[in-house]
Amino acid sequence: MQASFLFLGTGASAGIPVIGCSCHVCQSNKRLRASGLLTVGKKVFLIDVGPDFRQQALTHKISHLDGLLLTHTHYDHIAGIDELRVLKGALPCLLSKESFADLQRRYSYLFAKESISYVARLDCQVLPEETGETQFCGITIGYTTYAQSGMKVNGFRIGNFAYISDIREHSEEIYSFLQGVEQLVLSALSIQSSKVHFSLEEAVQFSKKVGAKKTWLTHLSHAIDHEAASRQLPSNVQLGYDGLLIELG
Repeated sequence: MQASFLFLGTGASAGIPVIGCSCHVCQSNKRLRASGLLTVGKKVFLIDVGPDFRQQALTHKISHLDGLLLTHTHYDHIAGIDELRVLKGALPCLLSKESFADLQRRYSYLFAKESISYVARLDCQVLPEETGETQFCGITIGYTTYAQSGMKVNGFRIGNFAYISDIREHSEEIYSFLQGVEQLVLSALSIQSSKVHFSLEEAVQFSKKVGAKKTWLTHLSHAIDHEAASRQLPSNVQLGYDGLLIELG
């Protein structure tokens, strides 16, 4: 089955350029908040729906989605959720029970019993465990759980492709989950280490331990200059960029 992944956005929570910043990276780079479009056969899945989703959807002419894979409920991953109202019917959404509870608290109107035509609708499928596989919209999707500053985050795997964002704290079990992954999308916030994200070097070491043939880095802050950082990375690790399409086979 043919599959592909489109980077809709590769920026960190503030995006690039950062409001009010005149650094070299902000003047020369542009990154919307991290999100992606995964196509598997004829099915199209959105991974996260950040505050830039409207712009991303218009740029890439997204008019149909089969489902939403939600990693967690930090603002930069869910703030565009009400833009999904342009889609007809309730959109299937795969997420953890913690994320589901948080969405119900923060966006209660999305789950109102009364039908409201001008708001988004979600048909939520809650992950039954912290790690495993599930059927979602007819596709087998693997999932795992790790933590970011106390919030549970989910990584997803489809075949030999995996999407692991906002990772810092994790158990050794994640390497078993990722065994055999050939193409890995992985977050790396900065050159320096962070309490809540991998640095570039930490992401490289994680990729090496996974054994991925190719790793694409995302969720990048304005501390990372694309050209300068690219020269320092090993050949099998590259920085993603907005609009990059990778074929997954």
